[in-house]
Amino acid sequence: MALVGFPSRDDIDPSDLPALEAGEKAFGQTLHTWSAILNCPGLFGVYLPFVRTVSGPGSVDQRVKDLTAVRVSVLNHCRYTTSHRCFAAKNGGVTDEELVAVADGDFSGFTEVERVGLELAEAMTIDLPQTPRSVSEQGVNEELLARARASFDDRQLTELLMAISLWNALTRFHRVLEFDFDLPAPPDEVLRSI
Repeated sequence: MALVGFPSRDDIDPSDLPALEAGEKAFGQTLHTWSAILNCPGLFGVYLPFVRTVSGPGSVDQRVKDLTAVRVSVLNHCRYTTSHRCFAAKNGGVTDEELVAVADGDFSGFTEVERVGLELAEAMTIDLPQTPRSVSEQGVNEELLARARASFDDRQLTELLMAISLWNALTRFHRVLEFDFDLPAPPDEVLRSI
């Protein structure tokens, strides 16, 4: 059961309705995370366009974004976000076997660019919060940052870093709120990694 209640349709701020209606049209339902965010008038109207811009098509290969989002959600032990990110990844052509490999941290079957993205997602999720500035100014291994600069141009790297950061924030939000699934559950082998 979710930590917070969900507002009734009549209690939703009118400024949030256009974004909500667009989301409902795309998904055929109101997702639980949206319902929680709708508790804060005016927030959903900026939230959904932002999430769609950051996580949707851009200069970074969508597959890289999808794979890294799954990795972040698994590392943050969030069942809800993992279900959403696996759903999106599968819609983009990622196989169950690849999802399991990402969940297990086995990046050997992926391209160099995908591996760099996945390693960056892992470093930003695990290493960054635990690395004091006295150890590393940026909190991420210099060799990995060099590989990231070699794999992505400035626009792509900025976009990928923002996407990884977004999913780190949202997985933590979702995990604390403890939503039930509102999209298909991820593969069992992925759930076991959470």
